[in-house]
Amino acid sequence: QLQLVESGGGLVQPGGSLRLSCLASGFTLDYYDMGWFRQAPGKEREGVSCIESPDSGTRYADSVRGRFTISRDLAKNTVYLRMNSLRPEDTAVYYCAANPPRTGCSGSVDYWGQGIQVTVSS
Repeated sequence: QLQLVESGGGLVQPGGSLRLSCLASGFTLDYYDMGWFRQAPGKEREGVSCIESPDSGTRYADSVRGRFTISRDLAKNTVYLRMNSLRPEDTAVYYCAANPPRTGCSGSVDYWGQGIQVTVSS
């Protein structure tokens, strides 16, 4: 069964950190551009970050650049999103996605994860 499963979300205070993980099963993620997206209540889903195949080039939304870091561990078939200096406006459901290679995560999505809640609040 092909799936992406996110973990690591939760409640954190402003200024805190979280690391999201996305485990791929049924396929190897090194073929795909792997992206993190998020959707806040009442807003459209937006791209947060992307790690490209095969060269592991990275992209970030302006709102998270310098605070978030995307990485992948091919041996574990897992992609990560390290989130530092979190702000209340980072509160959203975060989704992992497998995108066709060399698209920069800007086109169609082949597989979506189920999403995980991140809440930044004091």
